[in-house]
Amino acid sequence: MMKILILGAGQAAVSMAAKLRGLGHNGQITIIGDEAAAPYQRPPLSKAYLLGQMPQERLMLRGPDWWAEQDIELLTGTTAQHIDTASKTVMTTAGPVAYDQLALTLGATPRQLPDEIGGALGGVHTIRNLADIARLQPELTPERRMVVIGGGYIGLEAAAVARKLGLEVTLIEAAPRILGRVASPETAAAIRELHLAHGVEILESTAISRLEGEGRVQAVSLADGQQIAAEIVVVGIGVSPETALAEAAGLAIDNGIACNSQGRTSDPAIWSAGDCASFPWQDQRIRLESVGNAIDMAECVAANILGAGQDYAPKPWFWSDQYDAKLQIAGLNGGYDQIVTRHGESPHSASFWYYRQGRLIAIDALNDARAYMVGKRLIEAGKTASPERVTDPATALKDLL
Repeated sequence: MMKILILGAGQAAVSMAAKLRGLGHNGQITIIGDEAAAPYQRPPLSKAYLLGQMPQERLMLRGPDWWAEQDIELLTGTTAQHIDTASKTVMTTAGPVAYDQLALTLGATPRQLPDEIGGALGGVHTIRNLADIARLQPELTPERRMVVIGGGYIGLEAAAVARKLGLEVTLIEAAPRILGRVASPETAAAIRELHLAHGVEILESTAISRLEGEGRVQAVSLADGQQIAAEIVVVGIGVSPETALAEAAGLAIDNGIACNSQGRTSDPAIWSAGDCASFPWQDQRIRLESVGNAIDMAECVAANILGAGQDYAPKPWFWSDQYDAKLQIAGLNGGYDQIVTRHGESPHSASFWYYRQGRLIAIDALNDARAYMVGKRLIEAGKTASPERVTDPATALKDLL
């Protein structure tokens, strides 16, 4: 009976194991994760959980009984140290574990500021796991000064939480605007206005030189010589795919662990899925950091481990909660050449529709769930609503379908 070993214990690992059982695999399934906690959701960490509105048990992806019911061995607090591809064995802190098929769902690691510019000072935080929140949460007390470095979704969500808790917040973005890599100027402008209305100071086109402090951060020095007082710094400058284990095992690396269209790595007995895996799609190699991709790719890989031979066709979707606003995103906007705005029914709702050569490729919907669902359905079906119809207030959303 085939022994399947999954390294990494996040959303992709749980989705893959559940799918393997659902497809009838009766052999051994083992999941190894280096955190002490059972697998849990990560998106709420920078939102409801950081705000104290979600207990830890609600983060858990599966209840304690599920693992026994599904006969899945879960080894938490265990680190994989080395993959021996010749003997099909993984050396771990709990000893050697043999496999017939191995899946790497190792996720990604937040980028840190270098120690030499103050990245190791007390009060400097990243947000990726439960331990990060356990360190940050007690520091979020009213009227303290927090500086967020990085204007991506994690930084913006942390800024929103801090403002709701009564902290003074400055957000610094080195690029010309927030959300520069991931959203249009129109979406970024709407999110910027949201934060400004809630009292966040946003500094764009602003580089930092170093963090100042003796043992603990006290200020952020900017490249132009200015200093901003800071008792807490949250670093949100992106993540790097976790590839060290794969690289040491001789697997091909290309913007993550390089997989073919079915999720198989350069070793025929090793697969990958989730944030750490890159794959070919529409004449390019991409890597997606999202819950949707972790689930869908992991389920596709599970089927392929069992011989399905399916190509992975991603249906990207993302979301971000900031204050009382919800931003929902479908599709991938890379290479868009036109964007149109449709105003929603409420004053603070709008949707931004991305086109490439006349074809709808993505949508950002702010406080407009109906526009999001319509856009998502069109994109997933490979259909397009013309920009003229999208922007015409006389055209009902449902008629776009």
